[in-house]
Amino acid sequence: MKLSSKKFFVWFAFFYFIFNIEGNAKNPPASFADLAEKLMPSVVNISTTQTIKTQSNPFPFQFPPGSPFEDMFKEFDRPTERKATSLGSGFIIKKDGMVVTNNHVIANADDIIVRVNNKEYQAKVLGADPYSDIAVLKIESPKNFETVKFGNSDKARVGDWVVAIGNPFGLGGTVTSGIISARNRDINLTRYDDFIQTDASINQGNSGGPLFNMDGDVIGINTAIISPSGASSGIGFAIPANYASTIIDQLIKYGETKRGWLGVRIQQVTKEMSTIAGLKETTGAFIGGVSENSPAEKGGIKEGDIILEFDGQKIKTMRNLPKVVANTKPNKKVIVKVWRDKKLITLKLTLGRMESAKEFKK
Repeated sequence: MKLSSKKFFVWFAFFYFIFNIEGNAKNPPASFADLAEKLMPSVVNISTTQTIKTQSNPFPFQFPPGSPFEDMFKEFDRPTERKATSLGSGFIIKKDGMVVTNNHVIANADDIIVRVNNKEYQAKVLGADPYSDIAVLKIESPKNFETVKFGNSDKARVGDWVVAIGNPFGLGGTVTSGIISARNRDINLTRYDDFIQTDASINQGNSGGPLFNMDGDVIGINTAIISPSGASSGIGFAIPANYASTIIDQLIKYGETKRGWLGVRIQQVTKEMSTIAGLKETTGAFIGGVSENSPAEKGGIKEGDIILEFDGQKIKTMRNLPKVVANTKPNKKVIVKVWRDKKLITLKLTLGRMESAKEFKK
């Protein structure tokens, strides 16, 4: 049977489309063994010890304030000290032993031990930021170490394969795999939540460990899980590499962060607010208050304004504004577009530094 040229073209186009989809689709990897073998030497186990002081009361009761017995038995109520240990993970980003981990892994630690390929090294903190939960350590050794590099986390897509390597429950050198389940998650853990969600198994002790893509690049720092039992429930969260690398560079260079500061108190814009304000969409960040002598006050921002754009970036929700401001360099001159009295107003101001502001509390 002969096909007409028209029918032949239709069938050709159909099969070309089908085979093109199959050719472009990424099949599940047959094994992660080669990738794991390549990356394992750069992933470290971290153990810390810290001294915890408590008041010891030998009696099963306490005297009420002002009691005459309070001074009599005061000598028995003495402070005691105990050592507490914690475990975590990290990864080496420079040959001289620069290690990235979570701040909560090393917070208040007296001693930090980093285990690399079954060898233990002392480490010191170069810089730590509790607000992003990121810390940078330096292994105290003249030895050169194997490193991993950051990838572009913005290119990571929901459904992409990922591999997590870490130190769950102190077992060390554990590899798990999964996919990216969601992007831009806000779980109210830090001021600047923008997590990658993954179903790769992440447990206690994985904190600070790397989340890799299939090219072997770090696209996230494993930080948190949602689990009533404390074990993996298939919902883990990683700090995106693109955001983390900015913080890490500052910690290495300055030993601290340098974030932009605007000096406003913000609220979520509701449908009712946008209707009253004359906005066509429910968007932006509502200004609930302006700090005295702040960059916002000096730049003309007023209570009741709705910030729609900051330094060329659209502010879609209230949570967008702190992230955008923090990622902007202090002392930078920026343009801010606000909605006021049912019209768009353009303001120019110079950002301050959050860490130098009175409102910033460490």
